[in-house]
Amino acid sequence: MAAGSGSRYGKLKQFDELGPRDEFLMEFSIYDAISNGFDHIVIITKAVNQEFLKTYLETRLPDLIKLDVLVQDIQDIPEGMEIETSREKPWGTAHAVWTAREVIKGDFVIINADDYYGKSAFDGASEFIGRNTSESTYALVGYKLRDTLSDHGTVSRGVCEATDGKLLSIEEHIKIKATDKGIFDEASEIYLDPETMVSMNFWICHASIFDYITAYFRHFLEDKSNHEKSEIYLPFVAQEMMSKGVIDIEVIDSKSDWFGVTYYDDKVNAVKTLKQLTDKGQYPSPLWLTS
Repeated sequence: MAAGSGSRYGKLKQFDELGPRDEFLMEFSIYDAISNGFDHIVIITKAVNQEFLKTYLETRLPDLIKLDVLVQDIQDIPEGMEIETSREKPWGTAHAVWTAREVIKGDFVIINADDYYGKSAFDGASEFIGRNTSESTYALVGYKLRDTLSDHGTVSRGVCEATDGKLLSIEEHIKIKATDKGIFDEASEIYLDPETMVSMNFWICHASIFDYITAYFRHFLEDKSNHEKSEIYLPFVAQEMMSKGVIDIEVIDSKSDWFGVTYYDDKVNAVKTLKQLTDKGQYPSPLWLTS
């Protein structure tokens, strides 16, 4: 997903050149995915970026990789629904996923373009897809809360409750930061366990999710008060699907280090870490033979 506006970062962070050879952060995730056997890359972006991204990636990705660059369009709503809105902001992460409903027909992974998830996250996703035979069993790659904070401001995280490797619930905490006394959520005014598992939007789903998002989105739009600013978030859809017994979600504990670029000052660490990983031989330089 690469349709965000980067309001806290100050620019389109999805296209900031963070790699040793000026690669975008998402390119390292794409590389890790391809290394684990994924052969179809779908990018969700804004209309203004579609042609640029398509051309940019087509000249870099291996010829055997299928590429779709799709636009998250505010006017893309369920058939029969009508809206009257002046909003410019996209409908949210669940809608971004729904944008890919015509090109994805089986199991797939969902990630953010501005997060680095690490090789083991894709190892775990590939292993899960290889052994899972149920269209109603999804998975989530989780990270320890203490490993997902920013030194430069508060962050929003989906705090997971799980038992025996099965996700029970996700609760959004929207203003989390590290303090001298511990990890504190300013919004709910509570301290959180640093070892708590959180979602960084690395999901493994089946195409069966698209029909459910359609129904969820339709119900959302029936309330006209949602038309101007409200969004449909993927964790909320997943939570409802679990609550209704539609799906089970397995939690995969990532062994990789996560990092992201929520704020512009996070860029320094991202650039440094990508160089270190490349210097260690985890990634080639240049990343693609054609770049």
